[in-house]
Amino acid sequence: MRIYGDSISGNCLKVKWTCDYLGRPYEWIETQVMQAQSRTPEYLATFPAGQVPGVVLDDGRPLAQSNAIILHLAEGSDLIPADAYERARMLEWMFWEQYSHEPYVAVARFQVRFLGKAVAELEPKVIERGLSALKRLDEALEGRKYLVGDRLSLADVALVAYTREAEDGGFRLADYPNVQAWIGGVEHALKIPT
Repeated sequence: MRIYGDSISGNCLKVKWTCDYLGRPYEWIETQVMQAQSRTPEYLATFPAGQVPGVVLDDGRPLAQSNAIILHLAEGSDLIPADAYERARMLEWMFWEQYSHEPYVAVARFQVRFLGKAVAELEPKVIERGLSALKRLDEALEGRKYLVGDRLSLADVALVAYTREAEDGGFRLADYPNVQAWIGGVEHALKIPT
């Protein structure tokens, strides 16, 4: 399996962390977005959306979109709850991550850390919705170690990727103690270097 990913991208790292956790062998092919490496004719021939991550599975089939990739890779593993309701809750969090979290927390991080913008220059909606997402996450984690049930799931993998880097976008994780504790636990469970 080949993973085309940019090491600065949480969406790419969640694919790497899932493979590492599951012991799935892969070749990492650094594909830097800032260098337009996901926009070459060769890349676009396999991944027409021009986004990372992209994975070419062992049998040669391509797959894109980070949460679709990790869901496929984790099929049959303990990262997907056996209980149908808990599995649906996991998916609920994964869909929420891409719609209500990543577009704000990750976008703020990218604009501040990689484009050099000051936090004060960010669109107010990005900050407002990023704060709302972190508050929602903190409330959901009250008295909980993981987002779904009592064990690590893909919901945690999907959401920890950019949450752990939220301070790069001007968000104060110290304001969210449940989130901070959860990040530490998920990093430990996934063996993510801190």
